[in-house]
This record gives sequence, C-alpha cells and structure tokens, in this order.
Amino acid sequence: MRIHLVTGGAGFLGSHLIDRLMEAGDEVICLDNYFTGRKRNIARWIGHPRFELIRHDVTEPIRLEVDRIWHLACPASPIHYQTNPVKTAKTSFLGTYNMLGLARRVGARLLLASTSEVYGDPEVHPQPESYRGCVNPIGIRSCYDEGKRIAETLCFDYQRMNGVEVRVARIFNTYGPRMLIDDGRVVGNFIVQALRGDSLTLYGDGSQTRSFCFVSDLIEGLIRLMNGADTGPINLGNPDEFTIRQLAELVRQRINPKLPLIEKPVPEDDPRQRRPLIDLARQQLGWQPTVSLEQGLGPTIDSFRSVLALEEDRGA
Repeated sequence: MRIHLVTGGAGFLGSHLIDRLMEAGDEVICLDNYFTGRKRNIARWIGHPRFELIRHDVTEPIRLEVDRIWHLACPASPIHYQTNPVKTAKTSFLGTYNMLGLARRVGARLLLASTSEVYGDPEVHPQPESYRGCVNPIGIRSCYDEGKRIAETLCFDYQRMNGVEVRVARIFNTYGPRMLIDDGRVVGNFIVQALRGDSLTLYGDGSQTRSFCFVSDLIEGLIRLMNGADTGPINLGNPDEFTIRQLAELVRQRINPKLPLIEKPVPEDDPRQRRPLIDLARQQLGWQPTVSLEQGLGPTIDSFRSVLALEEDRGA
C-alpha cells in the first residue's frame, strides 16, 4: 500500500483524484488551505482509517513520510489567482520548492499539475509540448502563467541535481462536478448564469477557442503519467476544439434556449485559441479522452444545480 500526499486535495481536481486513490485501497494524506478547496468535496473520506486531512499552506514546509506527491495546490481560475497575485506566484514557486524538498528527503515521486497557460497566447496551434509559449511576463495573468513555468523549471532542476523523480502534466481546460460556482471559468460561468435565468456573457464575439476535458478523463491521464516512465511535460486535455460561442449555445440548449447572449470587452491577455496536441499522451500513456463535451455537460449541470439549490435553502 502506497502513501499518497495530495496538495490541494480538497479542490476540484484534487478531490476527484483522492476518490480514485482511496477506491484503489491506498493511503491518502490531503493537504489544503481551503482558499479554493472545500471540505464537502472530501467529506465522504473524513474519518476513514486510510485518510488524513491536514489544513496547511504549501508555501510553508512540512515533514511527512510519503511515497507519492501529487502537487495540485494552486488557484487555477483568473478570478482566484488574480485576487492575490503575489500569493499565487509564491504558491507556484515556494509550494513547488517545498514539495520537491520533501520528495528529495523521503525519496518520493512528485507529479506537478502544470497548465496549458505556460503556452500563453499561442502563436503555434495546436500546442505541442515542444512549443515554448508566448507569455506576457508582466501582465495580469503572469502570476499564474510564469508561476507554473518556474514550477516546471524547479522540477527538472531537482531531477538533474538531486535525482528526484518528477512527472509534469500540462493540463488544459477541465470541467465537471465540484467546480466552484464563482471561479470565473467559462463552463461554470455559463451553467450558473443559465440556471439563474441570466444572460450568458461572451467576452468579445465568442470566437475564441478552447478544448474541454471532463474531469474523469483528466484524472485517468494524471494517474497514468504518475505510474508511467515518462517524465513529461505531457499535455493532458481534449483535442476537440470549440468556440466559446458554441459552448454557450450548448449550455443554453440544455437549460433554457430562450436566454440571450451578451458581449463584453475581452479581458487583458486572454488567449485567442487553445487546443492540445496529445500525440505524446497517446504514445507514452495510451491515454486519450473518452467523454465528449455533450456527454460531460449533463453531470456537470446536475452538480451545479444541486449546489445552487443548497445555497438557496441556506439563504431561505
């Protein structure tokens, strides 16, 4: 039985990963400071003999005995990571530094949840892992974009200098149950607006493109990367490309086709297009997404509907 440490384990991705690890019979330590994580996401495991929950900020060192470190701790949506950009940069740099130090001390393998944001507003499309990106180092998104770039740097420097086993996943847009209703990411934005009967907000004309990977597919990719021999970086995402307007239409059709679409100015440094090239993941991990956007929207909408109903009950 392995002991897994999951930083950011009470968050969207972390909690789904913990479900898989616990269901596999392993021991899990969940580390979270609850900035974007929620205890309800891992409530089913609290009190389980193989599960431990620690309130901790990864910018501070911690001493634990573990076999695997899944380093997912960092706010991933613009609304949250721009709330305190210095703290976001510290989380990426110091948090990764501390986890790599722990991995070195105990001989653990570490997986870094990096991001497609390392590609910035890409000049190459779709984006292969060899593309070095087009990032604005002084823009409002740079605390996250550059933060993850330095986190990747640290991983490979620790590998070269200290022999630490690392795995780096570049995660593209992921959606599914347990997303926060206020995190500002486009899938959640549209669903919450539609469920509340509001207009769906497009930034610009909605011609920007994204790819959307359902959370269960993404978690399967992370597990295969951690257990495999390839260090990465490896893109994990769905190569099906949609315009933001197409996504809005899909959500509107599911919830209320009569809702209007409105346009607002495009935020600074918002990427115009984003789609992963996943040839490496197919070759090295035998992985590719299996859940289409049309299939994944159903359970995602149901999850948001439940959360909004709970909030209404509390406010009543």
